[in-house]
Amino acid sequence: MLASAERQLDSFFDYLRYERRNSPRTISAYQQDLKRLTRYCDNQGITNWSGVDNLLGRKWLGSMHQYGLSGSSIQRVLSACRSFYRWLIREEFAASNPFELLKAPRRPRKLPNTLDIDTVQQLVALKGDEPLTVRDRAIMELFYSSGLRLSELVSLDLPDVDLSAGEARVTGKGNKTRIVPVGRYARAAIQQWLSIRPQLAKESEQALFVSKRGGRLARRSVEKRLKEWAIRQGINRNVHPHMLRHSFASHMLESSGDLRAVQELLGHQNISTTQIYTHLDFQHLAKVFDKAHPRAKRKKTE
Repeated sequence: MLASAERQLDSFFDYLRYERRNSPRTISAYQQDLKRLTRYCDNQGITNWSGVDNLLGRKWLGSMHQYGLSGSSIQRVLSACRSFYRWLIREEFAASNPFELLKAPRRPRKLPNTLDIDTVQQLVALKGDEPLTVRDRAIMELFYSSGLRLSELVSLDLPDVDLSAGEARVTGKGNKTRIVPVGRYARAAIQQWLSIRPQLAKESEQALFVSKRGGRLARRSVEKRLKEWAIRQGINRNVHPHMLRHSFASHMLESSGDLRAVQELLGHQNISTTQIYTHLDFQHLAKVFDKAHPRAKRKKTE
């Protein structure tokens, strides 16, 4: 075993416990992660902590990745090792930190869930003229028409929407304001809602969308209503407001190919955030290719 490893680890955990005042849960995680390091060093014949260099650290990361640890788990292990070696350097048990510049493998970016155009049309085709149905139809049309975040939609006030100009003033992340277009279907649905909104809204309420009690509609209520409508419309998906925003972005990019315009419409600060939708578009094209290209089709077995 590493020389004095157990004693030094115990001292480090005391440091976390009494000086850093880390939680028992954090200390337990560090203990588990540093046990991994100790076992690996023992298997490599390392006799003291100074014998761990950058190359060995890279090999260890690679072995954890091959073993199946996720990028987030490896990142957590790395964090524990960096902290431990900073303490070793402070206590003069090591001269350098072999983990300081190492990075965990990137986690694959999860592609957002979207609805195809036919499913969106199925979702928004609500039947009935009851006030809440009219309101919910306007909400869904606006989500899909303008790619709004849930927080942006429920924050809209009456003066923020100009139906004659076909636009809405939206306050997004970082309190930044942008102007988004409102399509004709959304304008018609909002106009119908505005004609019956006084039946529900309190006299002084400025929110565009209100609850049956007359106050501003809550985010949780929108999420709940959207799920209920998806079930009633026969859609076997876990539909949520952000799915309509994702669908808007994907369909816009698929039709226009203009990444910068979609970035501006969504209110993304960095275009790298918007680029996730190019992967969705590529997946769509790949499926078309697989179905249509002569050399992509599998031969039928006789």
